Amino acid sequence: QVQLVESGGGLVQAGGSLRLSCAASGGPFSAYMMGWFRQAPGKERDFLAKITRSGTSKDYEDSVKGRFTISRDNAKNMVYLQMNSLKPEDTAVYYCAADSSISFWNRRRPSMYDYWGQGTQVTVSS
Repeated sequence: QVQLVESGGGLVQAGGSLRLSCAASGGPFSAYMMGWFRQAPGKERDFLAKITRSGTSKDYEDSVKGRFTISRDNAKNMVYLQMNSLKPEDTAVYYCAADSSISFWNRRRPSMYDYWGQGTQVTVSS
């Protein structure tokens, strides 16, 4: 059983940056592909980015490509999401998730992920 805890959310002005962190415990972190999702009020949980076990391959949703960067540090059991050029429409609760699948591509649906954190709120003011 993997436990995930997100941190780093907050209030930021449009155009600003935030770095989200996700700390993993209770399992072999390097055995999991990791992803970031977000959910705005009244909306579905949307895929943002994912990263392979080694960190060598990454996949981004088009709306965040070039603005968000996912990374991981397997020695520290951490995954990060650097968010730049934030927009009001980025306001949401952000979640990290762990996926035990051996596949990487086409792994964007929330139901495919095995473990989730509790989320961290990001609010971008205009």
